[in-house]
Amino acid sequence: MTPALAEVFAAWPLAASLAAAVAVEGLRAGRRRAALNEALHELRRPLQALALVAPGTTLPAETSPLQGAVQMAATALERLEREVNGEPVASPRGPLPARPLLGSAVGRWQARAALAGGSLDLRWRAGEAIVDGDRCQVAQALDNLIVNAIEHGGPEVVVDASVRADRLRVAVIDPGRASRPDSRRESPAELVGRLSGRRRRGHGLRVVRRVAAGHGGDFRLRVSERGTEAVLDLPLATEARP
Repeated sequence: MTPALAEVFAAWPLAASLAAAVAVEGLRAGRRRAALNEALHELRRPLQALALVAPGTTLPAETSPLQGAVQMAATALERLEREVNGEPVASPRGPLPARPLLGSAVGRWQARAALAGGSLDLRWRAGEAIVDGDRCQVAQALDNLIVNAIEHGGPEVVVDASVRADRLRVAVIDPGRASRPDSRRESPAELVGRLSGRRRRGHGLRVVRRVAAGHGGDFRLRVSERGTEAVLDLPLATEARP
C-alpha cells in the first residue's frame, strides 16, 4: 500500500464520523423545523378565529386597537415562519397617517397602564403627519416603547408626537421609578444598563432600533433622575413634507 493510500484509509474513520455528525445534525434541524412549522400552524388558527369574533373587526386596523393587535400578531407569525424556512421576509411599505397609528398603539396599552396603577396618554402636536413605512413594523416599535415605559418607568406615561423639520418625532416619556414611593432610586447608569438592551431582557429596544434604522430614522434613549425619554424619529413621507 502506498503512503498516500495509507493516509486515505487512516483518515476514513474521521471523515465517516464527521459525515455522520453532519447527517444527524441535519436530521435534527429538519425535525426542529417541522416541529416549529406545526406550532406556527396551530398558532395561526386561534389568531384567525380571534380576528373573526373580536369586536371592531370591521374597522381598519389603524383605528381598532384590538384588530391592530391581532394583525400584528399574525404578521409576526408570518415573519417567523419565513425565517424558519429560509424564505425572504416581505416588508410592505406605504404612506401611513401617523395619528391613527399612534392612537391605536396608545389604545392597546391604556388598560395595561391602568393595571399598573398609572396612566397612558397621547399628546398630539403633529398635524396631519404621514410617514412612509411598514405599518406592522412601526406599530411594533411603538408598542415596545410604550410597554417598556409602563413596565420599567411610569406611573404616568405620555406619548408626545410632534414634527421637527422633515421628521415625525415620537417621544415616550415617563417620570421613572424614582417617582414611586415604594421604589429605590436608580442611578442614571443603572437605568441605562437596564433599558438600553445590553441585558438579557433588552429585546424590545433592539426591535425599535432595527425598525428605526430600516425606515431611515433614528432612536435615542435619554435617562436622568427625572425619568426617561425614548425618542423615535421617522422621516415624513415626501408628499407630506413642507
